[in-house]
Amino acid sequence: MVHPCGFFLQRRDSMKLTSYVQERQLTIVLTGEIDHHCAREMMQNISEKIDLYLPLRCILDFSEVRFMDSSGIAVVLHTLRNMRSLDGKLILQNIPPQAYKVLRAAGIEKITDIKEELHSEG
Repeated sequence: MVHPCGFFLQRRDSMKLTSYVQERQLTIVLTGEIDHHCAREMMQNISEKIDLYLPLRCILDFSEVRFMDSSGIAVVLHTLRNMRSLDGKLILQNIPPQAYKVLRAAGIEKITDIKEELHSEG
């Protein structure tokens, strides 16, 4: 059974996070723009959800991300660190081409799983 964990809007409504839990898997759907204006608050909100639900797996779904700068790397690394502290796993999925380029430049695919990619290699 899926249990919604609610959603929260970031400052200036530039980013929305919708999350739900099912069988110790926390899925967070990111919507909007990930930039320096919202990254700190995003990390705090994601950490709160991880601390509350103690998931074995956390999925960050980027399917609705319109733009991401290097602040998105910090969000991913912070989430990865939180999940590793629980001996859990972080999975990134549905990453649009622009966001994938940013993550790939940092070598994120070498340290966490990426599934159902929307990016194109070309």
